[in-house]
Order: sequence, then C-alpha cells, then structure tokens
Amino acid sequence: MTSERTGPDETFDVTLTRRDGYRFDVDFGDGSGTTLQVDEPPPLGEGSGPSASRVLASAIGNCLTASLLFCLQKARIEVEDVTTHVRGSIVRNEQGRLRLGPLKVRIEPRTGEVPPARMAKCLEIFEDFCTVTASARAGLVVDVEVEAPTASSATPTT
Repeated sequence: MTSERTGPDETFDVTLTRRDGYRFDVDFGDGSGTTLQVDEPPPLGEGSGPSASRVLASAIGNCLTASLLFCLQKARIEVEDVTTHVRGSIVRNEQGRLRLGPLKVRIEPRTGEVPPARMAKCLEIFEDFCTVTASARAGLVVDVEVEAPTASSATPTT
C-alpha cells in the first residue's frame, strides 16, 4: 500500500466508474483495493451511496480530525477516542445553481486530564495543517477537461 502522505510535487489518481444511473464506484488508486460507491439522492439517483457533497464534507471532517489528533499526539496528550460531526447544507447561489453551503465541524476528542496550555496550542494551530480544509477555504483550483465522446462498441441493430 502506498502512503497517502504526498509532497508538494507528488500526484495521486482517483478513478470513478459508472455502474448505472448516477451511481459510481470510486477507486482511490492507493493500492488498498478499497472502493466507495457514490450516488446522487432522488430524484436524480437512488441514494445508494453518499453524494459528492457528503463525501467532500467527510473529507474535510476527516482531515481536520486527523490534524488535531496528530497535534495532540505531538503534545503527548492521549486521546481515548474522538467523534467528529459535520453539518452541511445545500444552498442556491446568485444564479440559482445548487452549491454546498457553509460546513459546521464539531470535533469531540475524549482525553484524560489535560493542562489547558498544552491543549490551547493545538487548538490554535491544527486547522492550518489540514490540507483539505485549507485548500477548500482558499478556493481550490479545479481544471476540467471533457474528452470527445466515443461511439459505443455495440453493433446497431436494423
């Protein structure tokens, strides 16, 4: 399995393959063999998996939680468990298009007794080390290319 930790000049690939309707299998290209099924909610899809908005919200929640855990570990604060809740909404922009609205992330670490000063430093800096959240906040650049459609290999019936 390859490491998720990439440097500034490293790349990664994620592949989505359509199953049917609006349902896709996502291969994360990390060698783990793990796939995720995503789907749009009705009336477009069947809701058989999380939507793209929920996947993005989970990525932000996961990244923030991992960043906080890393900082707490470095501060030698033992975390017994952690739960993260992300609340999002779908809103319309000025053109009436649906967009992901503000996300509210609540991270609930469970620790033993912790001196407030040791916890305060992590709470001050952990967000800045979350790659996904910092990128989303800065307005992630997304270049899009659509290849010319190719004809189906099926033979037309007459």
